[in-house]
Amino acid sequence: MSKKKAPRRSRKPAATRRAPSRRPSARKHVPTKGLYGWITHTDIGSHEPAATKAWCEKVLGWTFKPPLPSPAGDYDLFTYSDKGGGGIRQVKSSEIPDTIPYVHVADCAGAFEHALREGAEQISAPMRVTDGVMIAVVRAPGGVVIGFSGP
Repeated sequence: MSKKKAPRRSRKPAATRRAPSRRPSARKHVPTKGLYGWITHTDIGSHEPAATKAWCEKVLGWTFKPPLPSPAGDYDLFTYSDKGGGGIRQVKSSEIPDTIPYVHVADCAGAFEHALREGAEQISAPMRVTDGVMIAVVRAPGGVVIGFSGP
């Protein structure tokens, strides 16, 4: 009896294999399983994003990537390590500058629903921001704003 060889499988772990995409994207995000539960993105709202960016570069040593265009103006992406970073965005003059920490999760929609069941209030329902990344924002008991980021 001859044995048939099993089909060759990819040596890459399933989490790093690329799924076919229906639309092209310049930026493809691959979730990092070891960081689930970590704050890996911090969104900073500023009245003067350029001044905040310059200060963060000089004082904190953050490195900035090319900005992402958005309807509200450029979103200046920064990194402070290979595992974390964020972005600086423009807030309206009537808004208070703010900071939202985003926690890396395995399932953004699932984490959002779980948070609501445990007493959080919805601020922003899950929405896709780029290939492989959804975000959602809640107000946790006590008034703290927390974001979720993940597939």
